[in-house]
Amino acid sequence: MRTLEEVQATLQIAKLKEEDLLPVTHCMSFSDHVSSGDYCLMELDDTLCKHIEAGKSLTIRGDKDEHAVLCSEGKTYDLKIADTSNLLLFVPGCRTPEQFSDSASEPKLIHAQIWGYANSYWELRCQRPKLKKLKKLLMENPYDGPLIGAQEESPELIKYTMEDLLERIQGSQEEIEAYLQGIHACKIDGYWRLLDFDYELKLLGHVTQLVDSESWSFSKVPLSVCLEELAPLEPKAMIEHCLNCYGRRYNTEEGEVMYALDEDKVCRAMAQMLLQNAVKFNLSEFQEVWQQSVPEGMSTRLDQLSGLALVDCTSRPETISLLQVEDLPEDTLERFNALFAMREKWTQQDIEPYIRDLCGEKQTTGALLTKHARSSMQNGIKVYNSRRPVAT
Repeated sequence: MRTLEEVQATLQIAKLKEEDLLPVTHCMSFSDHVSSGDYCLMELDDTLCKHIEAGKSLTIRGDKDEHAVLCSEGKTYDLKIADTSNLLLFVPGCRTPEQFSDSASEPKLIHAQIWGYANSYWELRCQRPKLKKLKKLLMENPYDGPLIGAQEESPELIKYTMEDLLERIQGSQEEIEAYLQGIHACKIDGYWRLLDFDYELKLLGHVTQLVDSESWSFSKVPLSVCLEELAPLEPKAMIEHCLNCYGRRYNTEEGEVMYALDEDKVCRAMAQMLLQNAVKFNLSEFQEVWQQSVPEGMSTRLDQLSGLALVDCTSRPETISLLQVEDLPEDTLERFNALFAMREKWTQQDIEPYIRDLCGEKQTTGALLTKHARSSMQNGIKVYNSRRPVAT
């Protein structure tokens, strides 16, 4: 072990002034059981540090065939190994200068043992959760209504609790819950189920027909009357779930629970019903049939179909077809490749709904297009095509 005098002599040989250095010197030595394989380092930002200090946990998720990600309660991070040219030493009990209350006192020597070392660490980068697999799992057995009479549920039916989904899906619990709400999934008997789309439309039909028969305003639909009137047709929980999916819940001054039906959501659902039964639809004919299919008093607009349907203005007559953003690849390069395989040139207005979900924090669709596409002018309109050969 070095003495303080030996340290001071070394400083003189190195031509370093003692007054220019901190008064505390750590004298390092390797322990008898030093190892490079027993420890891994992970770099955390201030948010994750406070998360850990508050006693909360971080979870690494991923199946054997997936790249591991790390999840907090609300965010997902990509795990990547970062190499460093400086050897990183693990020194238990090592204190930094600000941890010494008497740092301005006389020179001090502290002996510390190195327990491990590494030349790399885990680097975290916030990324989008990988949730496409979630819908695929729930689509294995969609819920199409309660069993009738003496029917029994098949024991082979695969169902998932939130704990099951957290084991299988690479995303935080908050991100998974938000996605489940977005795809209109419902918790039934403790299991998350995706409603069969025809059954979901059946529920919506019951609600809109009741609104019409009672001459209610779309913004003033009473929950209690809906449950009472529709209970003979469908379970009350399903009626309320339908109202939550297609409306906004609020309370009147008298405390009555009311719903304001969302015109855009209702019109979008009816458009999906029409489009899923045809490869392509004449645009003008579709718009006419679509308007006739929605409840009287609601108005259909093409901007309600953002990320659901694609209009082809180059064909004669103009056509519209179903193209749901959730059916496209999650990976950015694969997404652009799929889009440019469908259509060689895209206007920004057409492509934006299909790449908006790819944007990271503080990233815009314009920045994504600049990186992955090449722009040009066509008939006075800016269009984008692929920067690289498109794999087919």
